[in-house]
Amino acid sequence: VFLLLKHTLSPMTKLSVNVNKIATLRNSRGGNVPNLIKVAQDIEGFGAQGITIHPRPDERHITYQDARDLKKVVRTEFNIEGNPISSFLEVKPTQVTLVPDAVDAITSNAGWDTLKNKDFLKEVIAIFKTNGIRTSIFVDANIKMVEGAALTGADRVELYTESFAHEYAKGNKNGVIAFTEAAKVAHQLGLGLNAGHDLSLDNIKYFKENVPHLLEVSIGHALICESLYLGLDNVVNMYLNKLK
Repeated sequence: VFLLLKHTLSPMTKLSVNVNKIATLRNSRGGNVPNLIKVAQDIEGFGAQGITIHPRPDERHITYQDARDLKKVVRTEFNIEGNPISSFLEVKPTQVTLVPDAVDAITSNAGWDTLKNKDFLKEVIAIFKTNGIRTSIFVDANIKMVEGAALTGADRVELYTESFAHEYAKGNKNGVIAFTEAAKVAHQLGLGLNAGHDLSLDNIKYFKENVPHLLEVSIGHALICESLYLGLDNVVNMYLNKLK
């Protein structure tokens, strides 16, 4: 019985809420409604264990000043995603998630090729780690890319979950298999495991149940859309229940 319990029980996965869409709504009208800082604080108060932002060079949603302001108030984990820039060091978040964004990308659409970019990633990661910042690399659910990430000195990988979400929406639950295998390899290599992109209330429980060693998910677009109907406090807690 003990062995069975040990195998089946897994720690709760942390929820980090991406607040980019709150900034998008604010910027669409000008001014400061909704108040991004207040919303982030409320999300923490509702139970989320982290706040994520993904600044873009054109500051179309999150601004670099937002990053500085959030650093002052976030009491849980503060995660900044994107291409590495010097302001990440200035803000000094809990975690930096390196994403290979094109300047004109609407949203993230690919993980790093950790083999071709090994030297660059290794150099950047060393700088962040010297400054006490946890590092994560955004990768596809590809075992070779996970293995490449381990060679850079990164602390974690974040699995890019769009393909899983796409297949799950079509009724193909086998789309999770590549993520299960990538998670196992990451764990064997000593990498912590995060995941994000198009995860939602519809698919998060299945993903959590089938991807071992999952430390954290970053969810923004779906969570904010769901909150329009169900309320932000309620939705945050619905995710927390599904991530147990």
